[in-house]
Amino acid sequence: MASKRGASGLCFVVGVDKPVGMSSHDVVNRCRRIFGERRVGHTGTLDPLASGVMVVCVGPSTRLDAHLTLDDKRYVARIVFGASTETDDAEGQITRTGTPDERILTPAYAREVLASFVGEQKQLPPAYSAIKVAGTKAYEAARKGTVIQLQPRDICVYEAKLLGIGSTAEGASDGDPLSAGGYADEVVRPYWDVEFHVSKGTYIRSLARDIGVACGVPSYLGGLRRTSCGCLQVDSCLTLDKLEEQGLGCEVIDPLQLLGCRFFFASPEQVKKVQNGAALREGEVSLFEMHRQDNLHPYIFPCSSTIQESHAPLSDGEMVAALVDNRLAVLYAFDSRTKRLQSRCGFSIGVQRGTNI
Repeated sequence: MASKRGASGLCFVVGVDKPVGMSSHDVVNRCRRIFGERRVGHTGTLDPLASGVMVVCVGPSTRLDAHLTLDDKRYVARIVFGASTETDDAEGQITRTGTPDERILTPAYAREVLASFVGEQKQLPPAYSAIKVAGTKAYEAARKGTVIQLQPRDICVYEAKLLGIGSTAEGASDGDPLSAGGYADEVVRPYWDVEFHVSKGTYIRSLARDIGVACGVPSYLGGLRRTSCGCLQVDSCLTLDKLEEQGLGCEVIDPLQLLGCRFFFASPEQVKKVQNGAALREGEVSLFEMHRQDNLHPYIFPCSSTIQESHAPLSDGEMVAALVDNRLAVLYAFDSRTKRLQSRCGFSIGVQRGTNI
């Protein structure tokens, strides 16, 4: 039975490789059972159709959610041409069909179209999304037959790389991670497999829909795998079965890597001030920073070259992490007017950075 909230003594972050077919809420519930802790949350929803990186916070570390921006994400997506659906993915009912132009099967044409989607742009979210308007989630209204008028959002597509062209009949083979979500019908349709590098808030379903519009044919998202979230890559994530097997011995993710902010080690004289959320003067702390790595390893050793002193002046509003006993204890924000670090978020139990640190 799960312990009372906050009573388990657990406070850490894990990377989960979410399987197809489970909702993000399903993953959270499974983690609650695995760790015997009710207070579990995630930092970014993945649709049941999608698999891949999910950042899961356990215990008081759920308070990190508001501070983990994880601005950029990478996906491998399958865009299926010849039909559109009410949800813009394979889970929805087909609303329109059309015959794709032969150019769809031409790599040069595919790359040309994808290149036109790279850069800053406005994107209209899918009608079936978790965006709230006047307190109502868009997908809840859509299921009741009410269409909420969503406003376009500012997004950026940093890269859209063609990985391959095929047909849904070929995609149905075993071992294809993008076919596991299924297709909207049994008709054989052409598809593009595309690697996207995008900003936070980008809907890949909308990109799949809009790419079809650019090609003059209905389209939908046939499969999706998130391969990275910020600096956390899927290779550093655990499957739920592996998490079940390892339990409390699982590898955890260093929150400092995910936050990407500078930090300081509280001196013995500062510990009580930090734990009580007291403000600190600018000159009271010695700042350090981490080099961002392409592939985040779950354990970061402070004696390694990934940590170095940082002498750059603090900027107004900059977030700084305070470490007590080598755990993340408090997040501060710098106030340039008072020249002080002001406490913004504290953790009753310091967030674990990993073992062997």
